[in-house]
Amino acid sequence: MFEPSGLYYPNRIARAFFVAMDDVMGQNGLNMLLGGAHLTEYAATPPPDNLNREFDFAAIAALNESLEHMYGPRGGRGMALRIGRAAFAHGIKGFGVMRGLGAPAFRALPLEQRIDFGLQALATVFTHFSDQTSVVITDGDALLFKVENSPFAWGRTSDKPVCHALVGIIQESLRWASNGYEFYVREVACRATGSDECVFRINRTAIGESSSM
Repeated sequence: MFEPSGLYYPNRIARAFFVAMDDVMGQNGLNMLLGGAHLTEYAATPPPDNLNREFDFAAIAALNESLEHMYGPRGGRGMALRIGRAAFAHGIKGFGVMRGLGAPAFRALPLEQRIDFGLQALATVFTHFSDQTSVVITDGDALLFKVENSPFAWGRTSDKPVCHALVGIIQESLRWASNGYEFYVREVACRATGSDECVFRINRTAIGESSSM
């Protein structure tokens, strides 16, 4: 188990991950994952549905590492992507600023604006409700989602980026904001590999589109 970080997700975001893990892995798979992460106390009682910042980043890192041990680096990456996408669908999109992305007025905006606003909204949720400070900047024909303290990389050392669940969350937030488009998202820097922050690069052009939006 990782040493406590003193940084936290709110219980509501952590709970969304537990619902997502159960959805993707099944109860038996989730129990095995919790055992590997030394978090069996959550097997019967997941985090409560409130905004208290009580779920330590060290626990998220332990779950992420346990997932890789269970499925291997490649299989763990695929599972983490699915869990991240499901976590957005099961809870993160319910935060107020994200709910606004489903409003008719927002859906009427040009696609490029919806993508920009959707990523900004996601960054706002993490920065405002958790200790995961996130910002979005423009980089030519791409957007960069920068995370100062990624819980998925907390205390970890790796030769490759490890924040696959965050990639999944970003992918699903973009699909939600764009009303069904898929976008290429790649982690290009990770604290687990020695970088100062975790950086995710998002192509502005949707997959299958041949020109800029």
